[in-house]
Amino acid sequence: MHKTITDKPVSWRRIWSVLRKEFVQLKRDRLTLAMLVAIPLLQLIMFGYAINGDPKHLPTVVVAPDASPLVRSVVRAVENTGYFDVAAIVTEEEAEEWLAHGDAQFALVFPSDFTHKVMRGEHPSIAVYGDASDPSTSGGALSSLSELPRLALRTELRGPLSHLQPSQAPFDLRIHRRYNPEGVTQYNIVPGLMGIILVMTLVMMTAMAMTRERERGTLENLLATPVKPIEVMIGKILPYVLIGYLQVLMVYAASRWLFNVPMFGSHVVLSLAVLVFIVATLVVGFLFSTIARTQMQSMQMTIFYFLPNILLSGFMFPFRGMPTWAQWVGEAMPITHFLRVVRGVMLKGATLIEVWPQLWPMAVFTVIVGILAMMRYRQTLD
Repeated sequence: MHKTITDKPVSWRRIWSVLRKEFVQLKRDRLTLAMLVAIPLLQLIMFGYAINGDPKHLPTVVVAPDASPLVRSVVRAVENTGYFDVAAIVTEEEAEEWLAHGDAQFALVFPSDFTHKVMRGEHPSIAVYGDASDPSTSGGALSSLSELPRLALRTELRGPLSHLQPSQAPFDLRIHRRYNPEGVTQYNIVPGLMGIILVMTLVMMTAMAMTRERERGTLENLLATPVKPIEVMIGKILPYVLIGYLQVLMVYAASRWLFNVPMFGSHVVLSLAVLVFIVATLVVGFLFSTIARTQMQSMQMTIFYFLPNILLSGFMFPFRGMPTWAQWVGEAMPITHFLRVVRGVMLKGATLIEVWPQLWPMAVFTVIVGILAMMRYRQTLD
């Protein structure tokens, strides 16, 4: 009986031939090769430099009708903790607006007779209002205030004023956690899942739609038709708009019925923001579909896009804890603005006017990426 090639012992020469073929094939697939290098590098940069679970220098406004040296000493002591940066001296009504719009993380409110009460040993109270819609952002800062009443005025209450240093602190801090008083993590995470799920699914499905046609050979039939690029993009996007709304409805229902997340705002405003974000997400997938040649490449590009979305948007880690360059990257992504809208509408009752600063960046992103996608599609036609 003659031995076939499969009956022979393992040949390192044949193994080397197969190995060389794989390297040649990988070299030709430059997009996959780039992703193999880029994805680990991207993770290293983001986790090594951008992620910070203990944010400091958080924007703070001060309400101080009594602008006395004692008040200024307390403000300096607050800033010396490293967690608070005083952005402005405002009225109490303005402080509420700063917190509601997300422009300030904390508001420090002094009573009008603060100095007078300290001098009389009456232990006045200073109110600290914190935006607790993201508990991980405000938790460390509020913890740093525990020793402040006892230490803040130690230098000022000396000499002739030493008799004012009682056994207990000369003033109290009353901390008020706004928008999430109990610090429930689900109030922050579950609404944010609307954006994360949409990015994870819609970009991939849209990106794979055209590459699937290219692999099956049906793209040539589409290119032979008189359909314009904008018409192709709209036709590819519209079915997934409905899918996106169904996903959002599922997450919203779970947030309300399973996790008891409150809804203080308008469903109309939320629905409008969802539409803008879905379209922004789908045009990204359409752009990827004009670049990728295979469904595997589409999936790789989706993963590459998904990583900064989940890490730099404020979904998993505090946005204000990231360095400036990482915040710029996060501001360029629609999901960062969408998360602010969702949390603002559901937890703060934000109106359309209040969320408009977050809506227009998503619309601009959609127009820019949509133009790029159509330009790429025209190149495919040529």
